[in-house]
Amino acid sequence: MTDLAVELDLPSAEPADPNSIRIENPVDGSLVGRVAMATPEEVAGAVAEAKSAFPGWAATSADQRAAALRAAADALADRAADLARVNAAETGRPVAEAREGVLAGVSTLRQYAELGPLHRGRSLLGGNSATDLMVPEPRGVVAVLTPWNDPVAVACGLVGAALVTGNTVVAKPSERCPHTGLLFGEVLRPHFPEGVVRHLAGDGTVGAWLAGNADLDVIAHVGSTTTGRELAAVAAGTGAKVLLENGGNDPLLVDGDVDPVWAAEQAATGAFANSGQICVAVERIFVHRDVAAAFLDALIAAAERTGMLPLVDARHRDAVHEQVTDAVAAGARLQVGGVIPDGPGSLYPATVLTDCEPGMRVWREETFGPVAPVCVVADFAEGLARARDDDYGLAATVLTRSMEHAQRAWRELPVGTVKVNSVFGGAPGGAAHPRRASGHGYGYGPELLDEFTATKVVHIEPAPAP
Repeated sequence: MTDLAVELDLPSAEPADPNSIRIENPVDGSLVGRVAMATPEEVAGAVAEAKSAFPGWAATSADQRAAALRAAADALADRAADLARVNAAETGRPVAEAREGVLAGVSTLRQYAELGPLHRGRSLLGGNSATDLMVPEPRGVVAVLTPWNDPVAVACGLVGAALVTGNTVVAKPSERCPHTGLLFGEVLRPHFPEGVVRHLAGDGTVGAWLAGNADLDVIAHVGSTTTGRELAAVAAGTGAKVLLENGGNDPLLVDGDVDPVWAAEQAATGAFANSGQICVAVERIFVHRDVAAAFLDALIAAAERTGMLPLVDARHRDAVHEQVTDAVAAGARLQVGGVIPDGPGSLYPATVLTDCEPGMRVWREETFGPVAPVCVVADFAEGLARARDDDYGLAATVLTRSMEHAQRAWRELPVGTVKVNSVFGGAPGGAAHPRRASGHGYGYGPELLDEFTATKVVHIEPAPAP
């Protein structure tokens, strides 16, 4: 395969350069390309440029900032096919799905272009001779650290909301999709003044250099809980605000009154879509014993139909497989999948485990792969209680025909999002707070604009006559 960095006129490292990122196609193991990692000087320079550009960008009118974001969205739409192709090559995501992710990002940029000028403060009822205001102001320089599983859509949310509210941005995409991240940055950059938005390539070391810069005002991160906690610790020393959407270990509750075949289709979608590499993927399944047999038969059949799926790289596949083998060693039953295939790439089969217990890593940790661990429970109450017993708090799904059970579940589950009878359902514009190990702060929706602004109270009254 031709080196994409060369083909698309992106920065590329020489093959022998040890300070570069080598990307191989997860499907066939072929070389996608190599990208040079940013140096400490380049990181510091990007932040300095963003700090210098901030006063001018913050003073730019809201409608002008929105117009720039709208132009960037149009440019992104024009390059959707290129971005999808690069994303597919780097992560193994099918081109059609990758293009959907890019177009979702385009919609997000356009949404924030409309919402930005409408973001407003409040006037307060003070004395008749005074004016009292609460005014939202941009915070300053924002570091945006984004993942590889849906790189364009996720980045558009954070970058778009930060820019339209008057902040400047230095972004580091995941080292697993650097070509995608750099191309995204190249598409956006011409539509903003110099220094307003920059993209840097690099691994966790580069991310640490960026996050530790004392001139940052916000660190926005979507990714693993471990990295999120490290960023929070760094920000405690620098004073930067931290916005985190981190790991999830989402439960799926299957009640005894639902169609088990339909429920299995929901479970398969939640566990296997995008190879299970979705932050709100189904990670734990609690099925009522009354429908367990039929549900498992249908879920196993769905996994067999799904077959092999590409994981982003061999390192990640090994981590997923380690959780599966650990579970089997601890007493779980492997119903289908769970075997690394011969040949190139980083493929892994859709996998179903039964007899899973709380002490297993596959049950306590985020797997982020096409693995469906199942536990049969005596009744809905037991399933709900066991679903609550977890360190994460991102999302949950409940499949039930009982309004009583639905009401009880959404009130009692300690997560940011609860979906009833649709594993990936939800209206546009919703925004939730993740809980506990899953992070904190709004990561999307109109409320994300509030995360990138700080409120100033202003009191104005006339001076007395001399």
